[in-house]
Amino acid sequence: MTATPATPATPPCSTPAEPRTAVLAPHPDFPAPSVDGITVTVAATTASGLRLDYRLTGDLAALRVPTAASPVEPDRLWAHTCFEVFLTRGEGLAYREYNFSPSGQWAGYGFTAYRQRDAAILPAPVCDWRAFPGELALTVTLPAEALPTGDGPLRLALTTVLERADGAPGPLSYWALAHPAGKPDFHHRDGFVLALPDL
Repeated sequence: MTATPATPATPPCSTPAEPRTAVLAPHPDFPAPSVDGITVTVAATTASGLRLDYRLTGDLAALRVPTAASPVEPDRLWAHTCFEVFLTRGEGLAYREYNFSPSGQWAGYGFTAYRQRDAAILPAPVCDWRAFPGELALTVTLPAEALPTGDGPLRLALTTVLERADGAPGPLSYWALAHPAGKPDFHHRDGFVLALPDL
């Protein structure tokens, strides 16, 4: 009697976790009254990367919004209206920062510890900007190589800088999931509050 070869086991199907939507809040000392709200929906991609959907609603005419025709200094995107994400792994000190400008420009930085830049060259994101009356939206996809390595869950700080058009003193408004005590500081560890254990 000839034995029938065993059918190879099918590997379990790995599906990304359900998207999570986070609501950003302005720093109490730096409001932007024209903005109704900012949300970010976060989801894993099937390629083990990360998709971020930013959505700002409000009076866009009250903001200075860079355009492709009026780009800003590449290393100072954070000094103007832009969406941002900071990423770390577990309790490690190293982290990464990405800035996304409505001009289409982006910047990425690696850090070995708090505000200690390294020479890492981060992979490019894919950005899709959309502007409608009363809404500015961005879908950005980060490849798996953009995510920090190491032990523990991926932890995010989701942030936004808004430049007000009224030219008032302190024209920048700072939005984040969580603000540490004192002045705005997106690099502070207390801001990395969104944990994604499946990434």
